[in-house]
Amino acid sequence: MDVFFRIIKFGLTGLLGMAIDFGATWLFKEKIKVNKYVANAIGFSLAVTNNYLINRAWTFQSTNMHWGTEFGKFLIVSLIGLGLNTFIIYLFHQRKNGTNFYAAKFFAIVIVFVWNFLANMLFTFK
Repeated sequence: MDVFFRIIKFGLTGLLGMAIDFGATWLFKEKIKVNKYVANAIGFSLAVTNNYLINRAWTFQSTNMHWGTEFGKFLIVSLIGLGLNTFIIYLFHQRKNGTNFYAAKFFAIVIVFVWNFLANMLFTFK
């Protein structure tokens, strides 16, 4: 049952992260006119920092004194997630010609959620 509640907490944290990610991506892509993949990386990076802090304290209740190493692990998991995220967006937005950028991004977030939860539970916060 503990895993179920962790998934819920991770999901709620992820929703906040998704809002930060989408908001920052939109701001940088649409208003500041940054390349869509760079804007995606900025949004993702801001969300990662937020998600680490909340997941460390709330979802996984980590007491690891070596928070720098722990954040490094979280960052590695997140960077792999960013690679998956960007590849999925590229695949659906560029290669399929017609899939909306934000629809492709949403699909990528769902897939990366599963990766991030499992990797963080089994690697970062174990």
